[in-house]
Amino acid sequence: MIHSNITNSLDILVNKIEDVKLTIKDEVERRFEEFKDIGKNGDELDLFSELSFCVLTANWRAKGGIKAQKLITKEGFAYYNEEQLISKLKEVGHRFPNARSRYIVENRWIIGSLKDLLQKDILESRRFLAENVKGISWKEASHFLRNVGKEDVAILDKHILRVMNDYNLVKEVPKPSWTEKKYTKFEKELRAFSKIVGEPLGKLDLYLWYMETGQIDK
Repeated sequence: MIHSNITNSLDILVNKIEDVKLTIKDEVERRFEEFKDIGKNGDELDLFSELSFCVLTANWRAKGGIKAQKLITKEGFAYYNEEQLISKLKEVGHRFPNARSRYIVENRWIIGSLKDLLQKDILESRRFLAENVKGISWKEASHFLRNVGKEDVAILDKHILRVMNDYNLVKEVPKPSWTEKKYTKFEKELRAFSKIVGEPLGKLDLYLWYMETGQIDK
């Protein structure tokens, strides 16, 4: 009976995703081409802007992060002093303007190394980001890599984890204190499901996000 319930839940989720794909597949494909373009053709400041966006969206809203990214610009992320960044983040109502501005300034050492980092094995580059960049955990590192066109990473935020729990992909929603072992364990479960759906993890995230929020952000 338990196995039957799990199978039924997965079937329902697959059907929901297929229904959603009828509506937004073209938009998802366009968005992912934008991600790939940034990773392939973006310069170091474009990549650092995307990394800083992921710093900003941790424990905040994706929409707010997009608004902040447009206001600050890639040059601002690279060159504004801490006080200027704080002012901009307060302007868009960020929850943690002081801490996030400090992280962005302290992370500038990585500018000049990001394109090389993207050429490395994806697990190696994600581990490096999570261990060395301020404000970047396993989730944010995955978010950055997906946003520059890497397909095989899961962004395990509360929305995605709630879907996984609701449809019996996982038994519980974990506390967001990720270790590599814990993150990759949950990611493995979602990767297995992504193969059933026929979409890579990075695109599946956009469909699941849309199911939960009614939006396609990034």
